[in-house]
Parts: sequence; structure tokens; C-alpha cells
Amino acid sequence: MPRGSKSKYTSKQKRQAHHIEERAKARGYSSERAAQIGYATVNKQDHGGKKSGSGRGKTSNKSSSRKGGRASASSRRGGSRAAHARAGRAAHRR
Repeated sequence: MPRGSKSKYTSKQKRQAHHIEERAKARGYSSERAAQIGYATVNKQDHGGKKSGSGRGKTSNKSSSRKGGRASASSRRGGSRAAHARAGRAAHRR
């Protein structure tokens, strides 16, 4: 089976990836990158394809779908936690 083959994914997983892809396109990603995001998210949730021979019985992790594509706190704030920590340490030294 060549790399990039989607034959081990169930129809539900393909449908989920397609919906995620549509939302990524709406957020401004290219079609190619949106498809990568879609399948990466499905892989993260289901640990790969669920069809026979790919290790059935693994539990799903829905944390990424609960997040809903929101940006992390540090990117919303406009700074990083590390920069904030450095500023705090500098204040203590004074």
C-alpha cells in the first residue's frame, strides 16, 4: 500500500476528515494543507485507520474536536509564556 493511501480508513473517518478539511479551508488554509489537517486530526483522535488489519479496539481521543480549532491562549494573547516568565524573573531581580 503506497504512502498516503486512505484505504484503511472507514467511511466515517473519511467523512470526519472531509468536514475538518472544509473548516480549515474556511479559516484560510490551502486545499492541500486543509486535507493534511483533516487526516492529521482523525489520526490523532482514532490512532490511524480503523478497518480490519489496522488494530481495531483502540479508544478515541476527542480532545482536538472539543477544542474546535481555537487558537491556544499564548497565541491569542500575542506573547509567549516564556517571555512572560522572563519578565517576571527580571522584576524579581530589581
